[in-house]
Amino acid sequence: MPNKSPGTITRTSLTLGAFALLAALLLGAVNVLTADRIETQQRLAERNALIEIFPARFHDNDLLEDAIALSPEMTSFTNITLLGLTSERMAYLARHGETPSGIILPLEVHDGYSGDIILLVGILVDGSISGVRVLEHRETPGLGDKIEVRVSDWILGFDERSLVGPALPQWQVIKDGGQFDQLVGATVTPRAIVNGVRKVLEFYESNLQVISNL
Repeated sequence: MPNKSPGTITRTSLTLGAFALLAALLLGAVNVLTADRIETQQRLAERNALIEIFPARFHDNDLLEDAIALSPEMTSFTNITLLGLTSERMAYLARHGETPSGIILPLEVHDGYSGDIILLVGILVDGSISGVRVLEHRETPGLGDKIEVRVSDWILGFDERSLVGPALPQWQVIKDGGQFDQLVGATVTPRAIVNGVRKVLEFYESNLQVISNL
């Protein structure tokens, strides 16, 4: 087999390098386009969830614009660990004119069956829940995914609930002696969410004064 000349080796190396550079540029472009599309879809899903949690009759402001960032390290709120945050997430303030009508708080549940579950919990000024929606999860299709409102109405069972209705010991699934339905074949997921939503209500109660002044 004849030896390749230095010129041939150089041309081959340059060609391979050019292909590698082109592939890297294409991959980078795809990642940028995909990231923008994913962010847009997530933003749309979040806007839809906000509208479902706080319909127009509860507020006249733009919820996405009237928002504050919450992070695990914040010290201006008491017991922020109750929200389970691992990164910065947004809370949304609902108002009628200048009068607060409620807040939508983020919740991260870390003991779901298949991983973390990200939710939004809307709370009216009287401490009752206006709605709960799931933003992200990896629960099993046909079982744990019934926490999504498009799959079942299970999540609507939190509407109008508060820390006094039911009483605190009843904030459990029926299997554990509480008042909340579990999902057939999937108790871990609803148990985790019920516990998480209760913690959000406790966070709200602990920070009433701070929230009312936002």
